[in-house]
Amino acid sequence: MNYLRFTILLFPVFLFAQVNDFEQDSTNVEYLIIEGDSVPRTAINLDEVMLLHKLKFNSKEDRIRYLILRRKTIKVYPYAKLAAERLDSMNQRMAKLTRTRDKKRYTKQVQKYIEGEFSEELKKMTRTEGQILVKLIHRQTGTTAFDLVKELRSGWRAFWYNTTASMFDISLKREFDPMNEKEDYLIEDILQRNFQSGRLEEQKPAVEFDFYELTNKWVYSENQNPN
Repeated sequence: MNYLRFTILLFPVFLFAQVNDFEQDSTNVEYLIIEGDSVPRTAINLDEVMLLHKLKFNSKEDRIRYLILRRKTIKVYPYAKLAAERLDSMNQRMAKLTRTRDKKRYTKQVQKYIEGEFSEELKKMTRTEGQILVKLIHRQTGTTAFDLVKELRSGWRAFWYNTTASMFDISLKREFDPMNEKEDYLIEDILQRNFQSGRLEEQKPAVEFDFYELTNKWVYSENQNPN
């Protein structure tokens, strides 16, 4: 009986190994052995793959704008991803601290660390890159850059940073809103394509949305109603 059970368990493995030697019958059914009973397995577990539409542009200018946006998005996304990782680590550590004094001391340490890690790179970014980064920080953390600054510093500091950033056409309060902002949808499209190619490492967003629903709105609906 044990020998028979072992043979049944081994058979699907043997069958898979022979896939290059003969064409499998579409009626073959794999069986799972559970506590002496056999259960037919009619489905195969596969990793989820997002199907992306073929890129089409209405004009040469639209294509150039997309390519520029792609370059900037690929450049700044790793910093938004890193910010989310740092915030997650900080929240986990803060949850273990009980004294207010310890929490304030740790917050200051994180603040100095983040400034040291980001400040020089941020200085090299253009205004549009900085604004894309602000939106991607919201995508990855679920919190605006303004509120993150407010959490790490005082409300006055957050106001000051936002006022200063506004002088350069950057709002720290900007959210990632691909449902209502086409540029944000294009950013999401760029991210998904580069996740699939392996150029960018995917990190689950904190903001919820349905990419197919977004595509239907911004691509297919617009093509049906160009005016």
